[in-house]
Amino acid sequence: MTLVLGCSIHAACLAQEAMSLYACMAYAVENSSKKKIQDADNADALVSRRDAILKAFTPKVSAGTYAYSNFGRAVDPETNTYISSTSFNNGYSVDGSITLFDGFSALNNIKISNIAVKMGISQEQKLRDEICLSVMEAYYNVLFHTQMVEVMESQIEAARSNLTLVKKQLELGQKGRADVVQMEADLADREYQLINSRNQKDEAVLTLKALMLWPVEEVLPVDMSAVRDSFELPEICMESAAEITSFAHENNPAVRIAKGKMDQARYELKTAKWQFLPSLSLNGGWSTSYYTYPGRKDYQAIPFGTQFRNNGGEYIQLSLSIPIYDRLSRHSNLSKKKNDWRRAQAEYEQTLHDVESEISRAIQDSKGALAAFFQAEKRSVVQEEAYRLGERKMLQGLISPIEFQTVSNDYLNAKAEQLNARFQYLLKSSVVSYYKGISYLDQYK
Repeated sequence: MTLVLGCSIHAACLAQEAMSLYACMAYAVENSSKKKIQDADNADALVSRRDAILKAFTPKVSAGTYAYSNFGRAVDPETNTYISSTSFNNGYSVDGSITLFDGFSALNNIKISNIAVKMGISQEQKLRDEICLSVMEAYYNVLFHTQMVEVMESQIEAARSNLTLVKKQLELGQKGRADVVQMEADLADREYQLINSRNQKDEAVLTLKALMLWPVEEVLPVDMSAVRDSFELPEICMESAAEITSFAHENNPAVRIAKGKMDQARYELKTAKWQFLPSLSLNGGWSTSYYTYPGRKDYQAIPFGTQFRNNGGEYIQLSLSIPIYDRLSRHSNLSKKKNDWRRAQAEYEQTLHDVESEISRAIQDSKGALAAFFQAEKRSVVQEEAYRLGERKMLQGLISPIEFQTVSNDYLNAKAEQLNARFQYLLKSSVVSYYKGISYLDQYK
């Protein structure tokens, strides 16, 4: 009951204030089902590493006991002759074994398990970064559509005021009926576009909620400061692609995962080669027993403690297993491991190439998006001024409502392109910073 109440209070507190991009990404990472699955996989990798270490350096020990009654003809342990009597037998044993040499398979398994643990950490980081990037894209979509809805609402409000004014001018004989009809049609068109924009905004919000695992019925307020805040040309656009690529080839999670797979394949290939050698193991054990004849009246059983000590015995065994013929299973396994090694090498090289291409593309896109934003910013200012002038001219009868509609559409398109260029730059510059080693969360702390 306390936990449910605490979660409700937490969600309510979050709902009271606008969510920044960092808050949305952090919430998505914290509540991601994929991350929880990866955490379980990482825990399994730690268990596998522990098992590999114990298998390599510790013996396998087991103990057992048995008890049974025999009726009829049986061998007397005391005289080693056959007798016909009811007997009771009880035994205890302890056995242990350890592999001394198995073609370095145990040591290679330790190395493979260590790599798996490191790969799990890289996989978790990669997953976290993918979640953040998806949330970032969805977040900017919400900002874009929210801002476009606000722009269209202001245009509709102005159009309604203008329509009211023109209707009064019609009554005074200053405007014709055609002008009023055209403005009413333009207003209806704007209202229709506003409905579509609101639907697109709602769809963007639902997408963001789904990525964050935010409760669908809860309101998700977003911080609009990214739309209004100004920014200057950062150093990121001046970075050398070669320097960023060199760093990413050593530190990027995707590269580390691909390299880990290649290293695992290399150790598995070594293990497969050594499996053609004999294996050596050491075994040892101790056992004892107790017996009595409950069906013989004149029989006096030796005490349990005495039998336990006297019947005890030990053994030690050194086993050498030499592979001769196993239907070519070792040869087949070796061939498969060679193919795995070649495949892992190719995947690693492809990953390096993909990362290099993504970095070059991200740098180019960020520079292009920044240039496009500055130009779109200028265009938006000019189109806004043209819109204001066109509105006054229309009311003065200098231009027709149709001409004003063209001016209004140009302003709306310029505003949309300016917002799109701004968010594209923010997104692409974040990708470049990510390849420089700055996680998406750290960029927006």
